[in-house]
Amino acid sequence: MFGQAILFGTIVGFALGLTGGGGGVFAVPLLVYGLGIGPREAVGISLAAVGGTALSGAVPRLIRREVELRTGLLFAIAGMIGAPLGSYLSTLIPESLLLLLFACVMFVVAQRMWAKATKPTAATGTCVTEGQPSKDRSACQRDEDGRLRLTSRCARLLVAVGLATGVLSGLFGVGGGFVIVPALVLFSGMAMHLAVATSLFVIVLISISGITSHLIAGNDISIQTTLLFMLGGFVGMGIGGVVAKQLKGPTLQKVFAIAVVLVACFVIFKSVAL
Repeated sequence: MFGQAILFGTIVGFALGLTGGGGGVFAVPLLVYGLGIGPREAVGISLAAVGGTALSGAVPRLIRREVELRTGLLFAIAGMIGAPLGSYLSTLIPESLLLLLFACVMFVVAQRMWAKATKPTAATGTCVTEGQPSKDRSACQRDEDGRLRLTSRCARLLVAVGLATGVLSGLFGVGGGFVIVPALVLFSGMAMHLAVATSLFVIVLISISGITSHLIAGNDISIQTTLLFMLGGFVGMGIGGVVAKQLKGPTLQKVFAIAVVLVACFVIFKSVAL
């Protein structure tokens, strides 16, 4: 179990470092079917491990000032409010149904990743309506220097998406990066490299809220398994970051999407067979 926990953590960290988000969707299936851990405890371990792994990627990006703190904090605070709600909802759902719902989330992740690879979003840092005399069509706008105009309408949009991300995080033990990255790019006009860095920062804070509410609810978490899983995540994050620089992004995203679909199908098969 010692070696398996590190190996599975490495897989999650590798996916996270490769794509900037979405690696957490592998954590729960690997913990449940690979290590024989109950779904509810797996959610808690996943939150802690994914959050810790994201921290290893967020710190150097914070030092390099690649994280847009103001936007990230607004998104994260909303997510930290939503995470306890997701944790509470998970206690009301039977474990078999929780896994089936998780598989559905995985299909959504795969679809978004595939679509993103097929039609990459071009983000310049400034929304297309910036500087035009007509009425802005986007909720969030940026100045020519790329600074976000945090209007009440923009803040409400980011808070709403942040809340939804937090609920998903608390409910399924995922970091929410597969939602955060495209949301930051599409809704706030953030450049892609900034969105990836800011996403890791947000994942850390949301995971802290999720794991706290998970523990308050009385759910058990194996400290040893969490630390081993996290250790593997650190290694995988570094490897994924190196590989991501060598290979084409769209190809990696398509491979990732296919892998997620296969895991989701396996989860459904095992859930129905039980």
